Amino acid sequence: MTVRRAEVDAQGIVFNAHYLMYADTAVMAYWRALGVPYASAMRRLGTELPVRKAAVEYFASARPDDRLRIGVRLVRVGRTSVTLEAAMRREHTVLARAEVVYVCVDAARRVPTPVPVVLRGLLERFESDGAACRLETGDWARLQADAQPLRREVFVVEQGVPEHEEWDGADATAVHAVVYNGLGQGIATGRLLQHAPGVGRIGRMAVDHGVRGGGHGAQVLDGLIAAARARGDREVVLNAQQSAIGFYRGRGFAPYGEPFDEVGIPHQSMRLVL
Repeated sequence: MTVRRAEVDAQGIVFNAHYLMYADTAVMAYWRALGVPYASAMRRLGTELPVRKAAVEYFASARPDDRLRIGVRLVRVGRTSVTLEAAMRREHTVLARAEVVYVCVDAARRVPTPVPVVLRGLLERFESDGAACRLETGDWARLQADAQPLRREVFVVEQGVPEHEEWDGADATAVHAVVYNGLGQGIATGRLLQHAPGVGRIGRMAVDHGVRGGGHGAQVLDGLIAAARARGDREVVLNAQQSAIGFYRGRGFAPYGEPFDEVGIPHQSMRLVL
């Protein structure tokens, strides 16, 4: 994170309370890395995790335009609580450390309740080996129940694509991919078509809004590229929304042709030679 001028006090350093905001921002990134869209996941579990206690220890001060790196780790999972620690540093200097204790409460009754076993397992697995999500590939009959709601939410609801333009007969013959988090929620999807002999076409890439930036779209893309390579394709093409060109460049795709509009959204054709 970059320190903004508005976060600086009369002493010319970051006001002490903002370090908790930095820590909370990093904690939300931790949930994204877990592949857990916080709001929908808590509804699914019937619980909430309000803060019970937050403590900050200060070692040095951040100043305007400092670039901060913030690490988050799980300290412990108690019977009814989860404790996370965030460390904030500028280059090699640790500036502050925050410990935040969340109490697990029943969403309806608002009383403490044991941390769900599935959530406890997810947190502990992630801390031990970093494995938070799994990728499944298959046909539409197998993955439609999880892929379709994701695509509708992203393309139809969020981006305003007409419903009749989202669904086509190509779904029936495509290879589909869905990333599932540790709670069994589908959080990212995409599909692979046979564009031409030896050429695959990737499309309908969609990631749950609550976990974007957590690497789950890349997991889908890599899985579809692997499927194209396995069936003998020589290259893969796709039409990237302008806002996603950087993402696809980072996975080896190169632009070709002129930009164009598709369903009112600017796109760029891109290809990857396998």
